[in-house]
Amino acid sequence: MGLHVVVVTGMSGAGRSTAIHALEDLGFYCVDNLPPALAPALVQLAERADEPDVLQRIGLGVDVRTGSFLEGASDTLDRLTGSGHELEVLFLDCGDEVLVRRFSETRRPHPLAPGGALLTAIQRERERLSELRERATHVIDTTSLSVHDLRRRLVAWVARPEGGPRREMVTRITSFGFKYGVPVDADLVFDLRYLPNPHFVPELRPKTGLDPEVSSFVLATEEAQELLGDLMPLLEHTLPRYAREGKAYLTVAIGCTGGKHRSVAMAEALAERLAALPGEGPTQRVVVAHRDVRRGRPPAK
Repeated sequence: MGLHVVVVTGMSGAGRSTAIHALEDLGFYCVDNLPPALAPALVQLAERADEPDVLQRIGLGVDVRTGSFLEGASDTLDRLTGSGHELEVLFLDCGDEVLVRRFSETRRPHPLAPGGALLTAIQRERERLSELRERATHVIDTTSLSVHDLRRRLVAWVARPEGGPRREMVTRITSFGFKYGVPVDADLVFDLRYLPNPHFVPELRPKTGLDPEVSSFVLATEEAQELLGDLMPLLEHTLPRYAREGKAYLTVAIGCTGGKHRSVAMAEALAERLAALPGEGPTQRVVVAHRDVRRGRPPAK
């Protein structure tokens, strides 16, 4: 049986150290800041270990501090993929403003800005890591996550039954409001702002797309039915191909202006139809989330 190798990378300040520590607690042998070119040699050593069961799981941390070594990262991933081992690339992302605040709070220098110009350094880092970002099989946006939230997400992602089969891809349908920004972990984004808006119907304005009245208003329109008719064949065609490439999670983001009415109703309808598809496969694990549905509303008692 091949090794399970997880490459952990992402933005500085997004939680890579937390992720490495979580993997260690889950039984991974972890090496942080390893030049990518040395990764195949480490895997070969693990293959020849006297106690191979101890080194069945390996975690590799890669960030911009590896400097010019990053240039060969893609080739290294290709070599590991072709070696017969299970390879996953975890990319930790985060909003720029939150990254700035985290560096200010910890008073630690950014690896690309020891003397200041933090925002410029963040943009440079995004450019350097763009190729690894494209190769990621799983992306976690830590903008709104605490250290404990991130750890729980990692445990849920990595954990699987002992000796069980590889986990199938989870399709995550999330609604959002464009006025609050597009989710950075979105793989596919669809804009619903052209649909009739319940916000301008007085009796529907205080409700959300989770209420039957709003859902019926949105989904009964000809435009919404046409959109559903287009999205379902598209997702039925693409989801198995994303799963084949090794993605653990695929996020489909459905957006409207405020993320309260149209996107919520459509996300619920789309998730229901995907989960109801016959047979087994990546579309059988569907979860739905509504990022902005409670924004501007008083907290529930």
